[in-house]
Amino acid sequence: MSNLPETVEAIGIQKTGGYEVIEKVTLPFPKVEPGHLVVKASFVEYLGINFIDTYYRQGLYPFKEFPAVLGKETSGTIVALPTDAEVLKDPDFVRQKFAVGGKVACDYLGTHQTYISVPWTRAYPITNGVSTLDAAAGILQTLTAVSFFEEAYKVSKGDIILIHTVAGGLGLLMAQLAKHIGATVIGTTSTKEKAELAKKHGADHVILYKDEDTVQRVLEITNGEGVHAVFDGVGKDTFDSNFKMLRRKGTLVSVGNASGAVPPFPPIKLIEKNLKLLRPTMTHYTVTPDEVHYYGNKSFELIGNGVLKINIYKEYPFTAEGVQQAQKDLVGGKTTGKLVVKVQDP
Repeated sequence: MSNLPETVEAIGIQKTGGYEVIEKVTLPFPKVEPGHLVVKASFVEYLGINFIDTYYRQGLYPFKEFPAVLGKETSGTIVALPTDAEVLKDPDFVRQKFAVGGKVACDYLGTHQTYISVPWTRAYPITNGVSTLDAAAGILQTLTAVSFFEEAYKVSKGDIILIHTVAGGLGLLMAQLAKHIGATVIGTTSTKEKAELAKKHGADHVILYKDEDTVQRVLEITNGEGVHAVFDGVGKDTFDSNFKMLRRKGTLVSVGNASGAVPPFPPIKLIEKNLKLLRPTMTHYTVTPDEVHYYGNKSFELIGNGVLKINIYKEYPFTAEGVQQAQKDLVGGKTTGKLVVKVQDP
């Protein structure tokens, strides 16, 4: 690996706080473990911006040490394979067909830098003709949609589900996937423009939560029964009302914390309708090599064959100001689809 640089350019923080703590820094080349791939995210490859980046920046999710590099989602080119001989002959590693020069998308904390060292089990070979742009914009949210629909709540034909913030990156993917499965999709969003976008991506009913009573509308649409499942990425502001919109034996999947973390919750509330409550994370559905292989292949197949269209709201530059603005736009609630950062060689 002697041809690799001694330093990398990264987007990181020295401490938790507001947007102003985000900075571009030069760091030593990351330590390369024997079982890691080295992936180059420059030459116009991409980084995905996600709410989880803001959680780490604010300190809701803790970093172990500082300076800390932001980001969990990137795409790039493999420039070095693992050096561990046992890894190289592992049938699960061989099945992934990693090769120098191959393209991968990665789910690994601290990936917003020009080169990353990443465990091979956190890298997904990009297949089915998917571009590195769509891979970086879609891998985390597609993996989330696919794994949550299979394991958090098994969405089936004939189900009626509610997706909060349906015009966001994850919401649009969930709407498309649910429609493909044969479910009826109810979504919430803030503007008529976002509602139209959601309808174009599979939503059957879209509720403007600023202008309408969400609970009342959901009960009207479902003839008073409620929905089979709610997928809620808002968190604190919508958590309690979800219970009014679920039918007996329904499932609430708490997906995120966009409005803040959900406060302490008494489990006895679930007995009102024999409800189920989950707070899953995609990372724990993609732990084993079999899970990584299955969900990675399925995600890129769905993107590649057009079942899931990746909607990119905007590309931002690989600068502190660019990432600050991306996080501001994401949290501000005015965006639709996915925000990405374009990385180029300095």
